[in-house]
Amino acid sequence: MWPPDQEPDPDPDPASARAGRSQPGAAMPGLRALLPARAFLCSLKGRLLLAESGLSFITFVCYVASSASAFLAAPLLEFLLALYFLFADAMQLNDKWQGLCWPMMDFLRCVTAALIYFAISITAVAKYSDGASKAAGVFGFFATIVFAIDFYLIFNDVAKFLKQGDSAEENTADKAEEENSDSDSD
Repeated sequence: MWPPDQEPDPDPDPASARAGRSQPGAAMPGLRALLPARAFLCSLKGRLLLAESGLSFITFVCYVASSASAFLAAPLLEFLLALYFLFADAMQLNDKWQGLCWPMMDFLRCVTAALIYFAISITAVAKYSDGASKAAGVFGFFATIVFAIDFYLIFNDVAKFLKQGDSAEENTADKAEEENSDSDSD
């Protein structure tokens, strides 16, 4: 799926080093830093973001080639947003930029994308008769499913987080009530 990390050769050939030739498997460290980590890409969120960006790009290409080209702005925008969130999550920008509410932004992106894809896919399949429009509609339905799974998972994570916060507040409130009731019984 992703090229494996290449381990450095422990004993480089001194003749090739003197000749100024680089090793064929050596990657440039500057470009390598721009790629997301393999651990993130193998995670569920990484796979979902890869699927979202891939399906959005395929849908965009299908709309470009179809007679339903009026709908190509939505897949292009969703493709760019999915790429942005892929690299933002991979580079852990959510930890660096604390002022933004990343889960809410990602949730709203997924909800709106699922709704928009569903609407334009139904229209593309029902109204247009060429094959590219039908293909764009089918890939749009697949994208709708992937975006819906993503916003469902984000919703569950946010709900768990909020429940933990509520239970902590209830515990402190219960302790405060117990302390107040103990002091009144004297």
